[in-house]
Amino acid sequence: MKSKFFVAAIVGVLSASPTWAEPLVPKLNIGIEAAKSPKDVSVSLQVLLILTVLSLAPAMLMMLTSFTRIIIVLSFTRSALGTQQVPPNSVLIGLALFLTFFTMAPVLNQVNRNALQPYMHNEVTFDRGVDLASAPIRNFMFAQVREKDIALFINLSHLNRPRSEADVPIYVLIPAFIVSELRTAFMIGFLIFIPFLIIDAVVSVTLMSMGMMMLPPILISLPFKILLFVLVDGWHIIVQSLALSFH
Repeated sequence: MKSKFFVAAIVGVLSASPTWAEPLVPKLNIGIEAAKSPKDVSVSLQVLLILTVLSLAPAMLMMLTSFTRIIIVLSFTRSALGTQQVPPNSVLIGLALFLTFFTMAPVLNQVNRNALQPYMHNEVTFDRGVDLASAPIRNFMFAQVREKDIALFINLSHLNRPRSEADVPIYVLIPAFIVSELRTAFMIGFLIFIPFLIIDAVVSVTLMSMGMMMLPPILISLPFKILLFVLVDGWHIIVQSLALSFH
């Protein structure tokens, strides 16, 4: 009885109080007003630019970092095993994201130390902060891109031959970097397929020699492929190889 009376008293007090009677939900107003000074226009443009960058953040994460190579190699590994949807897509994407953060940690630390923190403390302007932030990312992409791919997009753009890395435009560097990453990922994927392909071939020849043509070879080869992958600690080797491929 005392506990019921105590709960009823609390409910009565909260419902009677005008402060607690309303839901504790913040009110957000978004509107368009006339700019009162040029500074207001500059701030509005910066907010618009930041919102645009946030909307493009997933694409930037995939195209300007190591995510492309990692997710393709992991997908090749699952296809080579022949386990259909094991591991599921959510697990592969999550692992690829965390491996991306791990491999890109030195670059992100440089961006934070050289560009973000000085800009947050009003030590550099926005334009200077963007230049400082892009420098480590450009260095990372130049370390992975092939000169052949850069030359391809330079020729397609009808630009003069750059004398240094600073002369390569960003709209040339990004597609060249993506093409290089695709080539590297497919090379790694091919090497992953070789041992599993050998197992499939041996099982298929064995079944044909035994006259068991109606039995799908995948039913026999799949356990052997999983066993081989577990015995050699396959995920450890693949993750290690991916991490070392960026150094």
